[in-house]
Amino acid sequence: MEKMPLCSDGDAFHLLEQLEHILDCDPVIDEVGFIHPSQLLTLNEDPDAAFLSPGKPEADMRMSSEPSVANQEGRYTFFWNRDHKLGISTACLLPLYKAAKCKFMEALLIYKMNSNFSLKNDNRANSLLFSEIENEVIKLSKCLLLLSSDFGTAWNARKLIISKREEFSFSDELRMSSLVLSFAPKSENAWSYRRWIIKRIIGRCAILKKILKEESKLVEKIAEKSKMNYRAWYHRCWLISYMTAEQYRL
Repeated sequence: MEKMPLCSDGDAFHLLEQLEHILDCDPVIDEVGFIHPSQLLTLNEDPDAAFLSPGKPEADMRMSSEPSVANQEGRYTFFWNRDHKLGISTACLLPLYKAAKCKFMEALLIYKMNSNFSLKNDNRANSLLFSEIENEVIKLSKCLLLLSSDFGTAWNARKLIISKREEFSFSDELRMSSLVLSFAPKSENAWSYRRWIIKRIIGRCAILKKILKEESKLVEKIAEKSKMNYRAWYHRCWLISYMTAEQYRL
């Protein structure tokens, strides 16, 4: 029997870097799943799969027909990424979650300290530095939420940062919460976050009608898989108050 890959706490921080690397390289990932190590090994035998090991992210993140030695031995394989789908090995979930939580809380503390001192208002250099700190919190919060969908502090941190920005990419935020819903369709925090984002763009977005239509399709897609998902249906009811009569008759 082939030995299943294991992940130590030391490896977890390297794996977190690799998860960030995957999300940066494929920003339109639309589905996340958690896969048993034996299934992941089978998937990574596909020459078109992109796989990662605890080595250098840049070296391992590739599309290749020649698996690395580590993958041939069946070790250190924890991610699978293809066609904008992401698989994460269940063997690394707990240490990866601990690493993501640790780095996120550190980044959030730095953000709050610098925010209190109004660092961003001092000069251009400090403004750029503060922007980097914000982006780090946003990036780490995404990783954390993909491992723990109802980590309220991470959702609130995103709200805090976005609420202070004059402009933000609402499509990125809706895509991120959709990604969470792909594996946690009953996540109250994810649905609530979508409503919060939509409220912020009402009256400011020229394509609101299109967004509401896409939201309705998302509810339908998720509800088809679980007709008892009352959080999805509640979201649909909430959407109706912003729809035209023509839209909600469809």
